[in-house]
Amino acid sequence: MKRGQNSMQISEKQLKQVDAQVKRLIACGNYYGKLYKKLGITGVNSREDFEKIPFTDKADLRNAYPLGIQAVPDEDVVRIHSSSGTTGKPVIIPYTAKDVDDWATMFARCYETAGITKKDRIHITPGYGLWTAGIGFQAGCEKLGAMAIPMGPGNTEKQLQMMIDLKSTVICATSSYALLLAEEINKRGIKDQICLTKGVIGSERWSEKKREYIARELGIELYDIYGLTEIYGPGIGVNCKDQTGMHYWDDYIYVEIINPETGEILPDGEEGEIVITTLVKEGAPLIRFRTHDLSSIIPGECPCGRKYPRLDIIKGRSDDMFKVHGVNMFPNQIEEILGLVDGVSSEYKVDIAHDELKNRDIIMLTVEAEGRVDFEKAGEEIKNLFKSRMNVTPKVVVVSLGTLPRSEKKTKRIFDHRDD
Repeated sequence: MKRGQNSMQISEKQLKQVDAQVKRLIACGNYYGKLYKKLGITGVNSREDFEKIPFTDKADLRNAYPLGIQAVPDEDVVRIHSSSGTTGKPVIIPYTAKDVDDWATMFARCYETAGITKKDRIHITPGYGLWTAGIGFQAGCEKLGAMAIPMGPGNTEKQLQMMIDLKSTVICATSSYALLLAEEINKRGIKDQICLTKGVIGSERWSEKKREYIARELGIELYDIYGLTEIYGPGIGVNCKDQTGMHYWDDYIYVEIINPETGEILPDGEEGEIVITTLVKEGAPLIRFRTHDLSSIIPGECPCGRKYPRLDIIKGRSDDMFKVHGVNMFPNQIEEILGLVDGVSSEYKVDIAHDELKNRDIIMLTVEAEGRVDFEKAGEEIKNLFKSRMNVTPKVVVVSLGTLPRSEKKTKRIFDHRDD
């Protein structure tokens, strides 16, 4: 395997931690232990040994369903979580008491990095249950010593009432739900009754235009929190006040960036797919897990003085790509184009179909725009930008703000009807 120059090296301490994980997996004989034994992997003594360990991904976790990746006896498992994906078998992750505590410690560190203290009142809107969201936000809040307001999603009327009455200072949400709340506060004219100062936003990538709208309408500083169920949940990284990328906790995880097509390890600063190794996780350790999230490691130290390494914002997912007229397209490219058009919001919907008679794909883009905008001119501008930048000409429909559906969780925006 090739390695890019000047890429962040795995440290001696991290190598020893991975070695201990590999040996423990082999000893317990779980899904990965059997795989490593079959491949003749006995431990990790060098970077070269580490890079011989094959990548793993969600397909392996589904193959091991339900508890094939469990690496401790049943009596040591205190909780399970499951990913929020809707396709295929669910991914089930067991946690020990130490895993739960480690996760809360990382999450509390995220809050602290965002300047949140025990004097804050943290309004938690992500869902509770098998998903790792709500309970992670709450555990970190309690570890920090702040007041948790465990609302969960939905019932926007009650959300706003509690936000006003309890004088919530921090909102935790997906970007889709933060947008919905910002629009409702704007619509009701109650911004002067809202005491929010910060927002901790996770679970989905969001455009710069949406970020600016939420920050402006809620009057808050925004912080991106990173994580995924397979690796603990949200809380393994967050950006600081300097907004120069997300610090991630390299005492708990080791991060590589790879070329998603070739598997080549890329140097710092080069965009690719995030690969994560859990260094101390007990219930279900994962080594070289492909997240499919696209980002890069930011070289150098942050102006804030923290020594933890940084990831750039998540640009999208390697498996988010869709193809129209032979052109590879990603959601972030659509968002970049919409960001160039005055008065057009960050919300959009893409419908892709195939015209059997003409034997060609059709892409229809529905976008929202402010009332002051000439919808026809905005549509033409968007169409021309697509044609010049991506060599694809969509049919563009411009509608009024608030027309497209809002979600309390992640918002689905790409609908491919070609296989219907």
